[in-house]
Amino acid sequence: MPIRLIDFDSPEYWKMIKLRDAILRKPLGLTFSAEDLEKERHDILIGVFDEDEILGCCVLTPENGDTVRLRQMAVANGLQQKGIGTTIMAYAEGIARDRRYKYLVMHARAVATGFYERLGYTIVGDQFTEVNIPHYMMGKKL
Repeated sequence: MPIRLIDFDSPEYWKMIKLRDAILRKPLGLTFSAEDLEKERHDILIGVFDEDEILGCCVLTPENGDTVRLRQMAVANGLQQKGIGTTIMAYAEGIARDRRYKYLVMHARAVATGFYERLGYTIVGDQFTEVNIPHYMMGKKL
């Protein structure tokens, strides 16, 4: 289960977009705009692969000198609860530490908070609505 950084606008990036669209966007009636994607040009893009097939991914977006934000975490349908998400998180945290970030934060869907809590993240603040579903701000000191 190789995990690696993905270059923006590469063939692997477009596989990542297809996965994120299927898992995170289409179920909510959302799509990606060209502007949405352009904002990722300087983000840290991470993917897990089996041969040429993408199994899971996430995006790390720098917030400031100390903090990076996890976004768009997705694991392919039928592959959840098989360790792929945990592998992605460990890799993302390692990359964040290597780049000298001290905190990793996220807007976690309410249904996913248990997963992140098991990895040491804590809820910060009250529930809020984003993309029409409940979320919590979560964070962890690296």
